Amino acid sequence: MNENKELKGLGGWLILVGLGVVFAPVRLLIMLIPLYEPIFEDGMWEALTTIGSEAYHPLWGPLLIGEMAFNSIMIFASIYLIYLFFSKHYLFPKVYIAILLLSLIFIPLDSWLVTFILPDEPMFDPDTTKEFARTLIASIIWIPYMLVSKRVKATFVEKMPQQQIQPTSKSVS
Repeated sequence: MNENKELKGLGGWLILVGLGVVFAPVRLLIMLIPLYEPIFEDGMWEALTTIGSEAYHPLWGPLLIGEMAFNSIMIFASIYLIYLFFSKHYLFPKVYIAILLLSLIFIPLDSWLVTFILPDEPMFDPDTTKEFARTLIASIIWIPYMLVSKRVKATFVEKMPQQQIQPTSKSVS
């Protein structure tokens, strides 16, 4: 019991997890804004999605919308993860693992889908390879940590506070 009290809290290796969690949405925005901004500013969206255009392919629109939707969800999930981390919510380890696994699935899936549009391009370009390797290494390290760490089990135990429902006092006449 005393060991649990010593391990409870955002210390030890959880400090590294916390830094990663806090910087994740910022990192995503820094990575994604320069990627997607030119698509809408330079007329690239129209070139890629307008029938008859030289760069047109029927999958460009769905692919880009799917990527932007997924990445937007990941940004919001990362922000939610910050809340779970600092509130020491019991869902934190599960949501953290889910985000890592979704990323591990999405990166190669997205790269594979791009090959339908650009069959002569390699499935894993240097940037994709780097991002996949980063996510894979993080998953190899942090998923087992989330599953077996005594500190994680002792720290992430809080539940959402239940809202107090106040009975309304209405007089019946």
